[in-house]
Amino acid sequence: MCTLPKADLENERLQPPLPSQRRFSFPTSPPPQPVPDQREWSGPGRGRAGRRGGVVGGAAPSSVCRCQCVCPSLLHCLPPPLPPLPPPLPESPQPPASRVAATSSDRNFMNKHQKPVLTGQRFKTRKRDEKEKFEPTVFRDTLVQGLNEAGDDLEAVAKFLDSTGSRLDYRRYADTLFDILVAGSMLAPGGTRIDDGDKTKMTNHCVFSANEDHETIRNYAQVFNKLIRRYKYLEKAFEDEMKKLLLFLKAFSEAEQTKLAMLSGILLGNGTLPANILTSLFTDSLVKEGIAASFAVKLFKAWMAEKDANSVTSSLRKANLDKRLLELFPVNRQSVDHFAQYFTDAGLKELSDFLRVQQSLGTRKELQKELQERLSQECPIKEVVLYVKEEMKRNDLPETAVIGLLWTCVMNAVEWNKKEELVAEQALKHLKQYAPLLAVFSSQGQSELILLQKVQEYCYDNIHFMKAFQKIVVLFYKADVLSEEAILKWYKEAHVAKGKSVFLDQMKKFVEWLQNAEEESESEGEEN
Repeated sequence: MCTLPKADLENERLQPPLPSQRRFSFPTSPPPQPVPDQREWSGPGRGRAGRRGGVVGGAAPSSVCRCQCVCPSLLHCLPPPLPPLPPPLPESPQPPASRVAATSSDRNFMNKHQKPVLTGQRFKTRKRDEKEKFEPTVFRDTLVQGLNEAGDDLEAVAKFLDSTGSRLDYRRYADTLFDILVAGSMLAPGGTRIDDGDKTKMTNHCVFSANEDHETIRNYAQVFNKLIRRYKYLEKAFEDEMKKLLLFLKAFSEAEQTKLAMLSGILLGNGTLPANILTSLFTDSLVKEGIAASFAVKLFKAWMAEKDANSVTSSLRKANLDKRLLELFPVNRQSVDHFAQYFTDAGLKELSDFLRVQQSLGTRKELQKELQERLSQECPIKEVVLYVKEEMKRNDLPETAVIGLLWTCVMNAVEWNKKEELVAEQALKHLKQYAPLLAVFSSQGQSELILLQKVQEYCYDNIHFMKAFQKIVVLFYKADVLSEEAILKWYKEAHVAKGKSVFLDQMKKFVEWLQNAEEESESEGEEN
């Protein structure tokens, strides 16, 4: 019988079975045989616990272990050691390293160049959507041949360009297209003709070869209009082409410059080109040699032959070119007088007057800004009067232009009350202070009328002053800012449309009083 110490028995009972015990084992002895005197346990715990030798209720029977001994502790002896592992199989021969490297490189090569393939139905492109792939030279040859065949018939030229656009790639070769239509040949950077020596690659049916008269150039302009209306995507390309041609003016002859100026003016007049193409004329090289000013005169003449002066000046103003017209001349000649003299001699007095007005507006803005600052600082009225008179003399400003600025600056020099019943009293107090300043620059009848109109517009635009109009006019009358002749003329015919019914009704009694006073003075004069 195998006996173990009690502590070892307890530890053995609490420890889990070893892995080797969970696996199969090779028995080395026959299975244990029961002892003849061993009886089957039939007491409590007959189930799994009884069969496993658990102690339930009474004395536990003994069991037989594999070593043929009776162990009252119900423990089995440890299994015998496992047999040694079988010897390993012989290794298969390995391929040489060079062969392995070659195989892996071939696999990588195949994977590197292998691309996915799309399978499916192919849609055939319609013939009308197919475009021939032309190089610039082939495009040029095809276009020149068609223009030569059309000849001087511009209707045939327009039809040829319309039909050829379905075959030729106008979008890609827009520069070449417009170079040939304007100059008759492809142009190199700088404006020189690439095919100048080869007449077979040039055409004489272009703008530069046309007659130098307005009607002929207008017919060519119609060809460009039809082409751009048919192919709308050429609009931006044509604008860029014209800017480029204006930069190349030095490379063209004087006659070619004139024709290009006429074409540009006509296209500006009918709206095909925007006015911002004129920015190319401000290039230093063109300005220094006088080409910019000469070209601008011809262009404006053609433009005004299509549109009136107001339309031309409006387009210049929208393109922010109204303030840059002086840049057509060198720095030492950038003056209003020189510009006015140059354009007046060229028969463009409207532009001279327009520039003078724009210059006057700029001067007025600067004067208004300076006046606003002086009034906010509460400078003495005498100093303000001296400053304004000096500016009028230096910038040749009339009194009629200054009186409106003074009124605006005086009314902007204070923060008005928001309550209608208080703003009238505040306005009278403020205007009484500056009435002497307004009186100095309202010595003419026209100046008085302009001041009255400004007061009317201001009271209409600021609703809190609607009821204060009559009080302001009476204040100016008493302060000798306005005369009774000016007030009566304003009442009869010189008032503006803004709120006239309200203001005329306010002034009715005062005007009647003025008329009665005038009649009495006349009657007294007759009696004397």
